[in-house]
Amino acid sequence: MLPRWELRAGENGGANVGPTKRGKGTKWMVLVDGAGTPLGAYLDSASPAEVRLLDATLDTIAVTRPHRPGRPRKRPERLIADRGYDSNAARALLVRRGIEPIIPARANNQRATPQDGRKLRRYRRRWIVERTIGWLGNFRRLTVRYDRLMDTYGGFFHLACTLITLRKVLK
Repeated sequence: MLPRWELRAGENGGANVGPTKRGKGTKWMVLVDGAGTPLGAYLDSASPAEVRLLDATLDTIAVTRPHRPGRPRKRPERLIADRGYDSNAARALLVRRGIEPIIPARANNQRATPQDGRKLRRYRRRWIVERTIGWLGNFRRLTVRYDRLMDTYGGFFHLACTLITLRKVLK
């Protein structure tokens, strides 16, 4: 007889669960508009840096244009990000996609692309993203991950984003 745990192969904690300072977790990557409405979201393990997940997160944007039918809009005009995204490769990726990067440089980055201080004033509006992530944190099902499958957890995550969007639209 084989013990039960030897019959079930799989990683401990489920898919896309990675180590953090406090244990294990899943990273939420959310793109929002100026009002805090989620436009795109991507979930991955907590281990990789945010700058590595930038391209996959940008691919999740699909915003329909209310005044014109047709192909949805896939890229924002500008992207405001924190110092975790400070990378010349990430800035080059955004410029290639036609997105204006507004990313403050780290103190130890000697080769940071210089940015005009007037553009960096828009960085002050980054609190809108943090507020949206706080709204997502109000959903207990997302804060404590009970789901082993990433499809189930991702479904509830996107449902929470939809509820936040509906609250913004119906307000």
